[in-house]
Amino acid sequence: MLKQDEVDNDEEQLKTEANALPAEARKAFYREAGRAVKDPDTYAALNWFFITGLHHFYLGRWGRGALDLALFVSGLIVMFTHSVLWGLGMIALITVLEFWALFRSQIIVQDWNNQVYRRLLDRYRGRH
Repeated sequence: MLKQDEVDNDEEQLKTEANALPAEARKAFYREAGRAVKDPDTYAALNWFFITGLHHFYLGRWGRGALDLALFVSGLIVMFTHSVLWGLGMIALITVLEFWALFRSQIIVQDWNNQVYRRLLDRYRGRH
């Protein structure tokens, strides 16, 4: 499980390393990072309004997003073809599980952005 102090420390370390890059590399790094990082509020909004996994797609986690979407659609199908209670139960289960991601959206996206920074730093360190 992600711990806020560890993610914060990781972010500070990555920013320090990015600032130590040569000027041109640093400029290119921040330009590319600005396009690649994700917004925690967008992630949270996608989670809150659409329990169908769109927030996972937003972070590029296609498998997890597809699983949430498939479970949600399956719940709807079960609800309208077999048992309303079982279908609602499936949708409720997904909703409860995704509430965890909603309440932790800030740290989840912060960690994601740290991973983006790390990949970019590895690439830009290799250039210079």
